[in-house]
Amino acid sequence: MSANLDMLNEIREVNLSYLLLAQRLLREDKPTGMFRMGISDQLADVLANLSLAQTVKLAASNQVLCRFRFDDHAILSTLTDKGKTTAVAQAHSAILMAGQPVEQIG
Repeated sequence: MSANLDMLNEIREVNLSYLLLAQRLLREDKPTGMFRMGISDQLADVLANLSLAQTVKLAASNQVLCRFRFDDHAILSTLTDKGKTTAVAQAHSAILMAGQPVEQIG
């Protein structure tokens, strides 16, 4: 039971870190933050305008809130290709990710 509780606490910590980072990215440079997170303008507004209490409450979910964006083999392969420099791999993956649809509020 303790392992399960530890895992839930870790999920909540990840959620809180993710939400705080998302808010910071969006508040400092909304278009870049939206691109880096792959989210829509509507979702960006919701995240950026959460109060601290709302952010903490949302983070307390037992579900991981952030999504693994590299579900496309081409993007994941580009980032992990040992033959490319880091800058080239990041640029190539950014180009591929720019063509993906953004996350919407469902």
